[in-house]
Amino acid sequence: MQLRLDVVFACNTWAGQNSRLASYIYSSKMKIYSALQIGDYHINHCEDYLFIGDIGSDKILCAVMDGCTMGTDSYFVSTLVGKLLRKIAKETGYKELYNVATNIDIEGCLKSILKELFKELMLTKNQLMLDQKELLTTLIIMVVDKKMNKGVVLVVGDGLVSINGRTTEFDQDNKPDYLGFHLNEDFETWFGYQKQKISISDIEDISISTDGIFMFRPVKKVDTAEPINAIDFLLLDKTYEENEEMLTLKLKQLEHKYGLKPADDFAMIRLISQARG
Repeated sequence: MQLRLDVVFACNTWAGQNSRLASYIYSSKMKIYSALQIGDYHINHCEDYLFIGDIGSDKILCAVMDGCTMGTDSYFVSTLVGKLLRKIAKETGYKELYNVATNIDIEGCLKSILKELFKELMLTKNQLMLDQKELLTTLIIMVVDKKMNKGVVLVVGDGLVSINGRTTEFDQDNKPDYLGFHLNEDFETWFGYQKQKISISDIEDISISTDGIFMFRPVKKVDTAEPINAIDFLLLDKTYEENEEMLTLKLKQLEHKYGLKPADDFAMIRLISQARG
């Protein structure tokens, strides 16, 4: 189903409806696709999660999270962060709708969202008496301005960001700097130290992904001997672009035609601009 976010917002109904995990979202300028899949080495739970939602009428918030396998119930914290981001995005959208002062600049908007996320996580931690091992997740968070066709991405921990064909891997030697390590710190100090941030001045084709994208492995024999680069296929290739399930179809093709599946959990969001028609 194609949702015209600008029209829905104009009708003031989107904020109270689904703002997450449509595998494909259409606006007048951008298409957004997503995929979430449990890794072949995991049995009970997918510890990755993703969120896509609107902030008012002009901004989009996207995030992928990867819960620490060595933590406790890691699927919980990655999902929790996604639900809290949904709450924050809705509240920020309401403030904009009713002309309450909000950050117009996308970097200021990103900082404000993260600050609120810290507060909400600390509140939940205290209410549920969670310990640090239950709060270990990576976070790749992106704010996009649809009108200005620009964005900003911040990476907490490891993962991958692809911007207009240029891919950046954030590798922390399998020892990610999880968000849960820093909840007791002063937010302003912590934020000032964040170096894994990328500003995007002209959006064409961007993706964010957890590190499961690096873990595609052969899982069965297939007839085709044709090799494929799974990462490039997911990040750069535009096969199935017209289909709302583009990334899901790509995952199925990788599995059934090439015998490849991610060994680790995998969450990915891809945004393709239609601004150039």
